[in-house]
Amino acid sequence: MKRLKEKYKKQVLVTGGAGYIGSTVSHDLIKAGHKVTIIDNLSTGFKKLIPKKATFIKSDINNITTLKKLFSSKKFDLVMHFAAFIKVDESVKKPKKYYQNNFAKTKIFLEYCLKNNLDKIIFSSTASVYGNKFKKIKERDALSPSNPYALSKMKCENFIMKKRNKNNFKYVILRYFNVAGSPVGLETGMITKKATHLIKKLCEFMLGTRKKFYIFGNNYPTKDGTAIRDFIHVSDLSKLHILSMNYLIQTKNSQIFNCGYGKEYSVLEIVKAAFKNSKKKLDYNFSGRRKGDVGYAVADNSKIKRLLKFKPRYSNINFIINTAFKWEKKIYNNPFY
Repeated sequence: MKRLKEKYKKQVLVTGGAGYIGSTVSHDLIKAGHKVTIIDNLSTGFKKLIPKKATFIKSDINNITTLKKLFSSKKFDLVMHFAAFIKVDESVKKPKKYYQNNFAKTKIFLEYCLKNNLDKIIFSSTASVYGNKFKKIKERDALSPSNPYALSKMKCENFIMKKRNKNNFKYVILRYFNVAGSPVGLETGMITKKATHLIKKLCEFMLGTRKKFYIFGNNYPTKDGTAIRDFIHVSDLSKLHILSMNYLIQTKNSQIFNCGYGKEYSVLEIVKAAFKNSKKKLDYNFSGRRKGDVGYAVADNSKIKRLLKFKPRYSNINFIINTAFKWEKKIYNNPFY
């Protein structure tokens, strides 16, 4: 990655930088020459994922004492906000937990940022704010959150947009589609004790750490009855964060971007692709739909191509699955937890 001249280097505050996506972006920011400070309470993150060159502060994002010390010692150019609980099924069972952690804490944190003149944010959101559309989704499409997790993200989006109108808060909201894979160097990757992501669960099953593999729902109105998804490699998603940061700093224009390739794969197609590249025999079971899941989620990504000049590098689905599996083997041989 090309190094930057000193005048272009930025001080970036990253919340949730010990998680899967936050740590990947932090590594790439540092490789590009930026300075990174991470704040994470490690409730779902892992310290071993944090880049050694990052400044790390273990804390909740709404801890005012911590924030006072931090903002008195550093001046940040921009904040990237990843900190959140992300499990859809858990959010259905515990909606108050997701409201409190994802929205209420974010509100306190962002109010403090604004109070201290940190007025540029890259916000990590989700495509599930759109709900069921059964067509490629554009950023201007109406929102209809399909679960409490998505609702918590939409509330954050609304709060950020409201602050833009009142306080001139500048933002880029990134709505992720299905994120998967690991960086080529395997510096970081997905770690979770109870996986809910399709490719992560497939990797566990192929490695033998998961006894049975289930596909949730085979009666969606799709080509094979299983849900349709748009997968994006985590390194391309990381690139989109850095492109968004550059765009926001240079133009000062607030935007919302879909983060996906615009390629549709059914869950069953992903399962078959994974087994095709594995020594393990094709073996799966169908189960009922999970509450809160949508049947179709595919991005119209013309906006990121037009405004961010985004050119995907890792869009081959076999590459995505293979890097995810290499990461799974790495943490199986050297457990992080």
